[in-house]
Amino acid sequence: MFLLKHSRLVSRTLSVQLIQPSYFRIQMSTVSTTNPKFQKIFKKVDELKPDFIQVLAEAVEIPAVSADESLRPMVIKKAHFLVDKLKQLGFEDIQLKELGVQPPPVNDPKLQLPPVVLSRYGNDPSKKTVLVYGHYDVQPASIEDGWDSEPFKLVVDEEKQLLKARGSTDDTGPLTGWLHVVRAHQEAGIELPVNLLTCFEGMEESGSLGLEKLIGQEADKYFKDVDAVCISDNYWLGTKKPVLTYGLRGCNYYQVTINGPGADLHSGIFGGVIAEPMVDLVQVLSSLVDSKGKILIKGIDEMVAPVTEKEMKLYEDIDFSLEELEEASGSKTALYEKKEDILMHRWRFPSLSVHGVEGAFSSQGAKTVIPAKVSGKFSIRTVPDMDSAKLTKLVIDHCNSVFEKLGSPNTIHAELIHDGNYWVSDPFNAQFTAAAKATKEVYGVDPDFTREGGSIPITLTFEEQLKTSVLLLPMGRGDDGAHSINEKLDISNFIGGIKTMVAYLHYYAESPEN
Repeated sequence: MFLLKHSRLVSRTLSVQLIQPSYFRIQMSTVSTTNPKFQKIFKKVDELKPDFIQVLAEAVEIPAVSADESLRPMVIKKAHFLVDKLKQLGFEDIQLKELGVQPPPVNDPKLQLPPVVLSRYGNDPSKKTVLVYGHYDVQPASIEDGWDSEPFKLVVDEEKQLLKARGSTDDTGPLTGWLHVVRAHQEAGIELPVNLLTCFEGMEESGSLGLEKLIGQEADKYFKDVDAVCISDNYWLGTKKPVLTYGLRGCNYYQVTINGPGADLHSGIFGGVIAEPMVDLVQVLSSLVDSKGKILIKGIDEMVAPVTEKEMKLYEDIDFSLEELEEASGSKTALYEKKEDILMHRWRFPSLSVHGVEGAFSSQGAKTVIPAKVSGKFSIRTVPDMDSAKLTKLVIDHCNSVFEKLGSPNTIHAELIHDGNYWVSDPFNAQFTAAAKATKEVYGVDPDFTREGGSIPITLTFEEQLKTSVLLLPMGRGDDGAHSINEKLDISNFIGGIKTMVAYLHYYAESPEN
C-alpha cells in the first residue's frame, strides 16, 4: 500500500494494483535518447516505472532508523527485504556480513550492528567489475516534526511529480535504482555489460560503524576483482542541471555532556540554589560558532588549505544561484549572496552545526524540571588539510576551557562520537568520463563537476583499501530535503537516474582503462 496524493488535495490510500493503469498513463515518459544502443532498455525502464515505484513504496515503509536503538530490528528487517529482492533478480553469493556489537555510547551494551548486504550479479572474467554502494538506513522522521504526511508511507504527488517519504532520495531510492537497472536489462533481453557487486550498509546515517573494517577484510576476498566503485548517495547542486561529484567534506561528530544533581529536580524547590547542567551546556554550545557561521574554536582556521587562484576559477562556470539556495532551504536566510562565496563555504571551508540536546525537556507543555544530565550534539564538516585527531584535541580543549571559566560545580565530558575524512578525486578519469557521457545521453547536457558539502566517510575507505577510483553519481536534486521534513525525489530524477546508471555501466565497460 502507498498513498496517492491527488491535485485536488484529497488523499486516500489505494493498492498499487488499483492505481497502476491510470498512473501509468499519466506518468509514462518518452525514451530520452536517440542512440539505438539505449532505446530498447530506456523504453523498458519507462514501462517498468510503476513496478519500480512499488518497490520503493515497500522499502520506505520499513522505518530503518539506525540512530534509534528501539528501531534496530527494523533496520535488520530492511536488510532482509533487500536480500529477498536480490534473490528474485538472480543475484548470487548473497551474504549478510555481521559487524558485531555497536560500541559505546549506547543504552544497550549488547546492541548488534545491522549487517552489510553483499551480492554478485555476473562473474565473467572478460568484463569489468563495478561495486555499487548504498545505505538502507535512514534519518529519524515523525509526522510531529512537521511532515505533511506519514514519513514512512510513500506519497506519489501526481501534480508536482514527486515521490515523498523518508529515504526516497537518501538513500533508498538510489539504492533500489541499481536493482532496477538489472531488471531493466533482463526484461529488455540485454546482457549487463559488467559484473556487478553490491555493498549495502545499515549504519551510514550513524557513522558507518564497522564498515571500514569489513572493507579491509574483504579487499582481497569478496572485493578482490573490483575495478571501480560507484556511489549514488549525493545530489545535484541545484534543481535544473545534473552534476558529477568529485569531492566531499568530512564529518567529525561530537557530544559534550554536563552532569549535575543525582536526579531531575523541581525548579520551584531547587531553582536558584543548585548549578543547572542545561545552563552550563547552553553557554558551552554558544561558544562554538557565531550566528554568521564563523567557527570560534582557536586553531581551526589555520588547518584549512588556502584557496589558490586556479581553484577559484573552477567556480566561475558552475550553474548555481542564490535563488536556488533559497528555494532549497525554503527561506531567505543565506549568509552569502555571491555564487562563489556560497559554493566555497558549502564545499571547501569547514562548518560547525549544533544539532540538538539530549536529556532536556522537549515536548509540548510547560514542564518545570531541572534536568540532571544533558548532552549537546554538534558536528564539524572538515576539508583539506584538516587532521581529525588534531581537530578533536582542539574541540575538547576548547569545551573544557570554556566550562572551566564558568566556575560551575557540575562536571563536563566532551568526546568524539565518530569521524570521517574528506575526499577529493580526479574528475577526468575513465569512470567520470563514462558518467559524463551517460548524463548527457539522458539529460542532453554536459554535467557540472562539483564538490559536495555532505559527507560519505566510506568513500575514501573504498578508494584506499581497494586501490581503485570512486565515482559519485547523484540521482536526486539539491532541494530534496534529505535530512529534513517532507523528503522527496522527483519522478523524473528517479527514472532519469536509473537510465543514467544504465548508460554509465555501458560506457564504463567500453572504456579502454579503469
